[in-house]
Amino acid sequence: MNLEKLDPKAAYEHAYNVIKGRWPEAEAVIMTNPEWASLYAYKVIKGRWPEAEAVIISDPESAYWYAHNVIKSRWFEAEATIMTSPVWAYWYVYYLIRDRWPKAEAAIMTNPELSYWYAYDVIKDRWPEAEAAIMTNPRLAYWYAFDVIKGRWPEAEEIIKTDADWFDKYRKNILKT
Repeated sequence: MNLEKLDPKAAYEHAYNVIKGRWPEAEAVIMTNPEWASLYAYKVIKGRWPEAEAVIISDPESAYWYAHNVIKSRWFEAEATIMTSPVWAYWYVYYLIRDRWPKAEAAIMTNPELSYWYAYDVIKDRWPEAEAAIMTNPRLAYWYAFDVIKGRWPEAEEIIKTDADWFDKYRKNILKT
């Protein structure tokens, strides 16, 4: 196989599917791409790959998966990268930190859906700083009132009213009318 024309994905796939183990000659190619380097560490090396960590750490998604699948705990060196992505910061908190991560909350708060889930799953209480984001969506506002506040949320009622189905649920389950 001509290594000069090999891309990282093809090199990973050949190592995993054909060689069924490490392919040292192609590792320099694989480690040029964070996604394939992370997957190679997980599926082929079945452990940490220190030589590729500088590349893996450059991408929030790859860094998350490496921490989750390979390190199986927090990867402190990658947290600055992971917290740049609301999605991967949330999953990192949910599966690896399992507690509030104040440094990532500003990023998570930019996503209304993840703000709801962070309040519900992680904080397990109201998250006033994110309520403005959550109440931009009638469905999320309903679920936040129902699951987190466990009662009426007057500040969000005008938004919830913009969707007849969600307001009907709100009226029946929260207002009890």
